[in-house]
Amino acid sequence: MERLKQAIVERGSVLSKKVLKVDTFLNHQIDTGLMAAVGEEFARIFQQEGITKVLTIESSGIAPSFMAASKLEVPLVFARKRKSLTMDEHVYASRVYSFTKQTESEIAVSKDFLVPGDRVLILDDFLANGQAAKGLIEIVEKAEAVVAGVGIVIEKSFQPGREQLINSGYRVESLARVASLENGRVTFVESEAPIK
Repeated sequence: MERLKQAIVERGSVLSKKVLKVDTFLNHQIDTGLMAAVGEEFARIFQQEGITKVLTIESSGIAPSFMAASKLEVPLVFARKRKSLTMDEHVYASRVYSFTKQTESEIAVSKDFLVPGDRVLILDDFLANGQAAKGLIEIVEKAEAVVAGVGIVIEKSFQPGREQLINSGYRVESLARVASLENGRVTFVESEAPIK
């Protein structure tokens, strides 16, 4: 998705060979026009999958997931990272390790919001090592629902997440696939040279 790639190059910051900061448009400040286009693209890609729910993790995945769920005309469900006083034990839970934050979180979804037979589109802002996606897949499977696909806004293709998910039989669709963050520059999988 060229508009997204342009935003990554123009407004993102490469902090290291493994860390790309996109807080100007995705995970702190939200570019609503761009996220609407992202949601529309995910809806187009997965329109034939019979999606009944979109599932993400709070909080960075919510904006693109909301836009996609709105276009697909289905509910958005997000896994909570912290248990609130209103969530009882009536939940599906999984543990997810964040390499960026160097922390492990328990994520949970109420059993009221995922039911057997649901066809679930998992969406997230980033895919690197695949831990968040695997945690969400585990929750979907506990609910006896079906993972209809995994949609990723920005994939760090130089890390193993995509390959692991595909090898496990899941469809993975990423809107921007980053091949490298070497030398402070973003290079995409589809291009031989960085966008300038």
